[in-house]
Amino acid sequence: MAQEADLDLVEVSPNSEPPVCKLMDFGKFKYEAAQKVREARKNQTNTVVKTVKFGLKIEGHDFGTKKGQIEKFLKAGDKVRVMVTFRGREQSRPEMGVKLLQRVAEEVTEFGSVESSPAVDGKGMVMVIAPLRNKADAKADAKRSAERQPKAEASEE
Repeated sequence: MAQEADLDLVEVSPNSEPPVCKLMDFGKFKYEAAQKVREARKNQTNTVVKTVKFGLKIEGHDFGTKKGQIEKFLKAGDKVRVMVTFRGREQSRPEMGVKLLQRVAEEVTEFGSVESSPAVDGKGMVMVIAPLRNKADAKADAKRSAERQPKAEASEE
């Protein structure tokens, strides 16, 4: 019967009683399954941990620039590792590093939350900030806004 219809007899559930078989084009079935896997892989996102380094004696403008970088990374859905490096005698003042990291955390609260509190790591101090929304949502929002912009430019002309 399967040969007459130019189809394959495929055993779908061999462990059931009685075993279940189906008439189908097996090549087409394998192709569609591969397409589903490819589509799922395309929609997957990897969380990346970006690193931003601060010196203990950072000036206001430099702080603002680095804060802007952190906000950009968090908006994109990436985690951010904030590092404060201590040089020479600065190592004897870890409370200054904690103060700086807390200031960073307060300034970016609308984009992310502290995942791991400040901890001493060798000659520096490290804190990890996680984004409030996941990478897939951020990617979808960026795609939607990119689709809207060409329409807005076309309407202006």
